[in-house]
Amino acid sequence: MKRLLTALVVLCALVQPAFAVNPDEQLDDPVLEERARDISQGLRCLVCQNESIDDSNADLARDLRLLVRERLVAGDSNPEVEQYLVDRYGEFVLLAPRFAWHTLVLWLATPLVFLVGLVVLVLNMRRPANLPGTALNKEEEKALSELRGGGKK
Repeated sequence: MKRLLTALVVLCALVQPAFAVNPDEQLDDPVLEERARDISQGLRCLVCQNESIDDSNADLARDLRLLVRERLVAGDSNPEVEQYLVDRYGEFVLLAPRFAWHTLVLWLATPLVFLVGLVVLVLNMRRPANLPGTALNKEEEKALSELRGGGKK
């Protein structure tokens, strides 16, 4: 059992995240390549939708990675590359949407729903349970008293 556990720990330590960036896509300039990786980790694969284009093996993700590198080689800054892709594909291409007036609902919905739920929970806990028909009649009170051991026989 100990050997199995040791083998499992070693295997987990050796596992590296698999990136879909192929060697033929990488730029020769390490600074530009690092910028390309930073940008592509924040862009959504439009096929996979929950992966960055850096992690996706889809053909469209490859095309987007190449486009990012093309724009960087052309001299665009990181925000310019992102804006170019947003103009072309919409804000859905960003894994983390921008905070703007048109995304306000997206950013505020979760905390707002949480606060409303918390208020409802607190109000329900503070309110006494007034359930109709819960009052005991004299026979039930007598039976309860006997069960509790306080009844006289």
